[in-house]
Amino acid sequence: MVEEEVEVRKIIRNALAEDVGYRGEDVTTNSTVAADKICTARFLAKATGVLAGLKVAEMVFEEVDRDVTIEWLKKDGDAVTKGTYFGNVNGRARSLLIGERIALNLMQRMSGIATATNRMVQKCEGTGTRILDTRKTVPGLRVLDKWAHQLGGGTRHRAGLHDMVMIKDNHITAAGGITPAVNLARQYLAKKNQSHIKIEVEVRTFDEVKEAVGLADKIDRLMLDNMVVVKGDVVDTSMLRQALQIVNGKIDTEASGNVTLQTVGEIAKAKPTFISTGAVTHSVIALDISLKIQLSRL
Repeated sequence: MVEEEVEVRKIIRNALAEDVGYRGEDVTTNSTVAADKICTARFLAKATGVLAGLKVAEMVFEEVDRDVTIEWLKKDGDAVTKGTYFGNVNGRARSLLIGERIALNLMQRMSGIATATNRMVQKCEGTGTRILDTRKTVPGLRVLDKWAHQLGGGTRHRAGLHDMVMIKDNHITAAGGITPAVNLARQYLAKKNQSHIKIEVEVRTFDEVKEAVGLADKIDRLMLDNMVVVKGDVVDTSMLRQALQIVNGKIDTEASGNVTLQTVGEIAKAKPTFISTGAVTHSVIALDISLKIQLSRL
């Protein structure tokens, strides 16, 4: 978490620098609000969902002004209903106004991701299947997107290109097939003394599934890609189920492709180990949150 906190602080500092621009100030606030004015503001959920990014909001105001204090009535990962006040922030009015938009932008996006993830997780209840995130995140915001996914009940996939080998169709083509690609990957990891890094292989046909299962001692997970067909309101998981029968529990599996809130429940009934979805991060709808300022009684 130390490394991730460093990344989050970089995001916040860049956002603040972007906001104050070349002048290095908020000209509206500095011209209309007295420097010694103290106020309190309340966080309001204007939609029902799952909260995420409360800790990030704390860090935003900390970067602006270490004298700002926040009292939360909810915590990250909690459900919230529309119309609920869930936190109070107190301090210099100028500091609250400078940090307001960045805190809200990050909280709203993270809460939207957590909410969407949680809805998918609920659709999978009772199946044992877990919801994975992907690398389909906003460049520069991945640490926040994946954190929000976890707060919504999701399971983390690889952080990036560095912490897991994922052999996809183009790698397979370039290497000359699944078997040579897997063998080359194992040799490379052994040479680098990194044999602890897991290997996942994407498969698209039954023949590829069978070949990969034959390498079960060298592979940690199979991505069963685009094996779900959606025809109108019908979610056809027959190909996925046949592939899972071939695997027969020898390797962890990840269903991918055509995963939406409408399809994820049916996919989970086939009982792959995981279902991965990029929709919760690349097509997120922000959870509406506002921050309303009130003057403190002195």
